[in-house]
Amino acid sequence: MLSLSEITGGYAKAQVLEGVSLDAGAGAVTALIGRNGVGKTTLMRGVMGLLPRMQGRISLDGAALGGLPTHARARAGLGYVPEGRQIFPELTVMENLAVGQRQPSRLWPEARLFALLPNLRDRRANAGRALSGGEQQMLAIARALVTDPRVLLLDEPSQGLAPMVVQELARVLRQLADEGVAVLLVEQNLRLTEAVADRILIMARGRIVHDDTAPAFRAAEDELRHRWLSM
Repeated sequence: MLSLSEITGGYAKAQVLEGVSLDAGAGAVTALIGRNGVGKTTLMRGVMGLLPRMQGRISLDGAALGGLPTHARARAGLGYVPEGRQIFPELTVMENLAVGQRQPSRLWPEARLFALLPNLRDRRANAGRALSGGEQQMLAIARALVTDPRVLLLDEPSQGLAPMVVQELARVLRQLADEGVAVLLVEQNLRLTEAVADRILIMARGRIVHDDTAPAFRAAEDELRHRWLSM
């Protein structure tokens, strides 16, 4: 389980996170939603050790990760799919995957990876820039998976994708959770969130202001939208 306790931090003199605490359990999708600018991406960067200043406790299965550099957190079991995909456009699919691997993947060898993400199988020799937006997003997920993560962090993975591709993304995320991966998902697309999440957390002003099961969120959705999500 990934556990965050009283996480604070930000950039330069700007405080963004104001004491965030949450748990993301194995075999479940934990979704974090909220208006733009409330700190969701900042939190994901902080978990991966990419935030200039941060305080609080981050632990994975009880082992503290705070203070570790980003590469050590990845080796400990965190996989990160950043907003905007950030694949290498001039490298092929297989070269992008090779960049993500420090050693051959034990949990996601090529056959299993392409069974999960079949659209990439026939595109292995294609450069990243030649892929569609959906294929680039799947490549970003694949690049994280070959590090054998126990926790997969995804920041706005549905951004800019067609509805049919979003449906495929939902299948992938649910399958990963069903196979035991802890998925922490930052997402604006409520339809996708409700389709895949086991728990839905709302963030506002740098804090978690609501945390409940997906069915409970749906039951109170109108009120929660009006209070925390509407512009």
